[in-house]
Amino acid sequence: MSEQLYCGWSRSDITPQVPVSLAGYFNVRIWNKVLDRLEARVIVFKQGDRIAAVVNMDLVSACQLLVDRIFKKISDMPEFSKENILFCATHTHTGPEIRFSHLPGSEECGEQIAEAVSQALRAAKADLQPVDGMVYGTTFDNRFIFNRRYWMKSGGVVTNPGKFNPDILRPEGTVDPEIPMFGIKRNGKLALLFANIVNHSDTIGGNGVSADWPGFARRIIESQMPEGSMFVPVIGTAGNINHFDVASDLDQTCYAEAERIGTGIAATILNALDSLKPCCDMPLECRFAEVFCPAHEVSDAEYNEAMATIKKYADEPDVSNADDLTSEDLAKKLPKVLKYFAQQVVILRDEPKNANFPLPLIMLGGVAIAGVPGEPFVEIGLEIRKRILGDYHTLVAGHGPTGHPKLGGGYMPNVWNYGRGGYETQGRSNPFSHQASEMLLAAFRKLAAGKGE
Repeated sequence: MSEQLYCGWSRSDITPQVPVSLAGYFNVRIWNKVLDRLEARVIVFKQGDRIAAVVNMDLVSACQLLVDRIFKKISDMPEFSKENILFCATHTHTGPEIRFSHLPGSEECGEQIAEAVSQALRAAKADLQPVDGMVYGTTFDNRFIFNRRYWMKSGGVVTNPGKFNPDILRPEGTVDPEIPMFGIKRNGKLALLFANIVNHSDTIGGNGVSADWPGFARRIIESQMPEGSMFVPVIGTAGNINHFDVASDLDQTCYAEAERIGTGIAATILNALDSLKPCCDMPLECRFAEVFCPAHEVSDAEYNEAMATIKKYADEPDVSNADDLTSEDLAKKLPKVLKYFAQQVVILRDEPKNANFPLPLIMLGGVAIAGVPGEPFVEIGLEIRKRILGDYHTLVAGHGPTGHPKLGGGYMPNVWNYGRGGYETQGRSNPFSHQASEMLLAAFRKLAAGKGE
């Protein structure tokens, strides 16, 4: 029988208090209202002399700059390090921009969030209580997920080509409709629940602050749990997945869409709670790897093409002050967006930034929670969850830090996606080497075998 496991949790409000752009699009969007509030959720596990934490935030990413700020604020807590704290985010595109990578962020907002998270970590540790049961299970929901990269009649791939586009042939890749769950019981009742959902959190647009559909799901599920309980929406590797159904005329960029998806996901999860099974008696363990990843390779041809595009569209206005601009506008080949992407390619070539991916892996009761940087494609998460860590009930948490303070995130395609087209393989959206996904998977194979890097 393993030593007694303890678990504590706490949350803090990270809704912006100062003027700051919202994150996730190409343009500046200073928030002007709060549709619903943002949270940071912190969970601490302790067993004997072993301790681990999960920090789950309603932000577009758990960027390295923020993580570094948090560690400065908990410098008096040496028991915590990058090797035993898993940082992840819900990837809401209506949360504050604090990354300073593509848009101007806010130092003040970043400081406020770092302070709120550090206080929640202290409170979660103070809340440690004996665990009287752990449960796990998997449910299924394919109603809201679509691979957003499509093969077109032209022979290439386009991301978000638009509804009812007659040139669409088929999706390029797959989806992951499974929702792995992991729960902690207190006083005989389910009081903490993780659920791993693979989808983008980008349904609203505009300038209102919101946790998007994960916020709706969290509020609904927690309303059905005992007082003081917590639901943790763990967003998986959804780099090539979103909610847009190209065969539907439904308005899918509005607050009502966030509510529709969040309500649906919540119902699926709540209906599955009675099927959760007891976890096995495996002790708490933390494994960790750090993987050096070179910058995105920009060829001479790509660089020269970018320079030519910048020259061609020299009179186009800057995108930063435009209306909402997204990958859909790139698919439409708007001149100002083409110019913007070309500018980012030049910057990437002239100022390459190497990543140093921190890869935390928390294991207990036969369950594994694997943290990954940025936005890997769905196939990468499936490889980790189904094969590399297939002996465990695995949740893959995306949107983690990159190891570089000036890299706020980025897509991580499969090696075979390059050269086909689409938004995610381009330098503006993906600062990582074309081999990044293979490096990530190789590192997790070693971690699964009990070896770090």
